[in-house]
Amino acid sequence: MKKIIAVVLLMTAAYASAQTVTANAPRQISVSGEGKVMVKPDEAIITIGVVNNGVDAAEVKKANDATVDKVIKYLKNFKLPEKDYQTQRVYLNRNYDYEKKRHYFTASQTITIHLRDLSKYDSMIIGLTDAGVNNIQGIEFKTSKQEQYESEARIKAVADANKKAEDYAKALNLFVGYALVVNDNTQTNYPRPMYAMEMKAMADSGSQETLALGEIEITANVGITYELSITNYKR
Repeated sequence: MKKIIAVVLLMTAAYASAQTVTANAPRQISVSGEGKVMVKPDEAIITIGVVNNGVDAAEVKKANDATVDKVIKYLKNFKLPEKDYQTQRVYLNRNYDYEKKRHYFTASQTITIHLRDLSKYDSMIIGLTDAGVNNIQGIEFKTSKQEQYESEARIKAVADANKKAEDYAKALNLFVGYALVVNDNTQTNYPRPMYAMEMKAMADSGSQETLALGEIEITANVGITYELSITNYKR
């Protein structure tokens, strides 16, 4: 009988302790926030390529190298700094033509160009095609003030999270306290690409307005856990 009473007392004490811990557990709320900044781009990353095909590997490579040499010389004459263009991929592949039932070789080189003055876009594209570029893979618009706008987006994201926390706390008759945990949930911003067909159509048009720049969106996402309080004090 004494053992039974002892067990009951222990269980009662444990339950009371658990209730005390739950009652004293800190009140928290976790919310997410998003900030967006719309910016007109002032730079572009242009990806171009030179491709040659033929039945003789050496001749194909030689022809491709000669064209690439013209392209690089053109970029130098265009007064583009060497740090603003770079070879990305070079390959020589052996392929098979099933219709003609014979092997052939493809030589290719891809170059990325950082154009910091979009007013020079038209003249550059025309000059590159004249130099022998036959594969314009795409263009990505950028801003030269990326870090500045990312900072603005983060501030907006935190403000958005604060507003959500305040709304929920008000509905619960509580007050928002200090931020306990802050997580940066921002994913890499990829500028809008423009692909080869779109670029070719614009280059072939006689219009002076060949770029529809629009705006690029810079986004920041944050997750914040706040403490909640029954009394109001400045966070």
